[in-house]
Amino acid sequence: AAAAQNLGLFSPTSLLGTIALILLLYIIINSLTAEELRKEPPGPRPWPLLGNLMQLDLKRLFVTLHEMSRKYGNIFTVYLGPNKVVVLAGFKTVKEALVGFAEEFGDRATPKILQDITQGIIFVNGETWKEMRRFALTTLRDFGMGKRLAEDKIVEECHYLIQEFEKHKGKPFDTTRLVNYATSNIISSIVYGSRFEYDDPRFKNMVARANENIQLSGSASVQLYNMFPRLFYWINNRKKIWRNASENVNDIQNLITGLKETLNPERCRGFVDRFLMQKRKEEDKQNLKTQYHEKNLIFSVASLFAAGTDTTAATIRWGLLFMVKYPDIQNQVTDRKNLPYTDAVIHETQRVANIIPLSIPHKTSRDVTFQGYFIKKDTVVIPLLTSVLYDENEWESPHAF
Repeated sequence: AAAAQNLGLFSPTSLLGTIALILLLYIIINSLTAEELRKEPPGPRPWPLLGNLMQLDLKRLFVTLHEMSRKYGNIFTVYLGPNKVVVLAGFKTVKEALVGFAEEFGDRATPKILQDITQGIIFVNGETWKEMRRFALTTLRDFGMGKRLAEDKIVEECHYLIQEFEKHKGKPFDTTRLVNYATSNIISSIVYGSRFEYDDPRFKNMVARANENIQLSGSASVQLYNMFPRLFYWINNRKKIWRNASENVNDIQNLITGLKETLNPERCRGFVDRFLMQKRKEEDKQNLKTQYHEKNLIFSVASLFAAGTDTTAATIRWGLLFMVKYPDIQNQVTDRKNLPYTDAVIHETQRVANIIPLSIPHKTSRDVTFQGYFIKKDTVVIPLLTSVLYDENEWESPHAF
C-alpha cells in the first residue's frame, strides 16, 4: 500500500517535467562540450549591444583592426555593435582563406545600406552572383578587356585626357574630376558602346554621384547605420546615398532604353546589347527563373561603373603623385624597352596606395574550421587587405614605395 502511495506521487505532469529537466541538462552538457571542441577566434571582450565600438576608430577602422591583429593574431573576432565579425590578417592567412577555402569564404556580406539597392555582380550570392559574374567576365573579355582592343580604347581616351590637362597650361590643378571621367569613359565604351563628352551634364552627374556614394559608404555615420539601422535611419549620409543611387538608376535606365530602341542583333555594340540579346533568348524559351532581367542589367551596369571608375581613378592619381615625388622612377617608367620595370611600378603603386584597406566583406557559406578555429555559417568575414599589402613578413620595408 505504501509503495502504491509513493508511485501515486509521480503524476504524469511531474514525470514529464522530470524528463524535460533531464533532457535540458543533457543538451547543456553537450553544448558545453561542443563549445570546447569548437574553439572560436579570440578577440576583445564586447560590451552588451555596443560590442567593441569603444575600442574602434570608425573613421580609420582598418588601422584599429590592424593594430588588434598584433595582439590577437591573424584570426580574431570583433563585434561591430551587436554584429559578430571575424577578421583575417596577414598575406598567408588571407590567401589560404580566399584561395584554399574559396567555397567556404566565397559569399559576399551585404552592408545594410546596400541591401535594397544592390544586385548584379558585387554584393549578391548564389546563382545570381555566379551567372552575372560569368556573363560579365565573358562579355568584357569579348569586348577587349585584357586585349589589344581595350588598349586602343585606353589610348584614345588618353588623348582626350591629355587635351584637358593641357588646358591648364602648366598651372597646378586637381586631377580628380578629369581622371574619373577618363576611366569612366573607358568603361562606357565597353558597356554602352560609346564614350561621353567630358562636359555632358548627365555623364558628369552620374560620375559625381557614384564617387560620392563610395565615399559616404565608408563614413562613420553610415557604419553606425549598418550596425543599428533602426536607430540611425535618419542620418543625412544614408539619405544622400539612396538619392544618388535612385538618380543613377534612372539615368542608366534611360540609357538602356535608348540602346534597346536601336538594338541590332547583327551589330553588338557592348555589354548592354549582349545582355539584351540574351534576355530575348531567355524570353523566347519562356524561362521564368532567368537571371537576365532588367533589374539585374541595371545593377550590373551600376556595379561596373562604381567599382571600376573610383578604384582605377584613385590608383592613377596615386601613380601621378609617386611619379612627381620620384622623378628618377618616372624616367625609367617611360622607357618602352624596360616594360617589366613599368609593370613592377604599377603593382607597387597599387600596394602602397592601399585603395580598399578592408577589402569587400565576405560571409561564410557554411560552418568551417580554419587554422584551428571554428567559424559558423553566415559569419561576416573581413579579409584585412591593408595587413596583406603592409605585411612585414612579406616586404622588407612595407610602408616605403
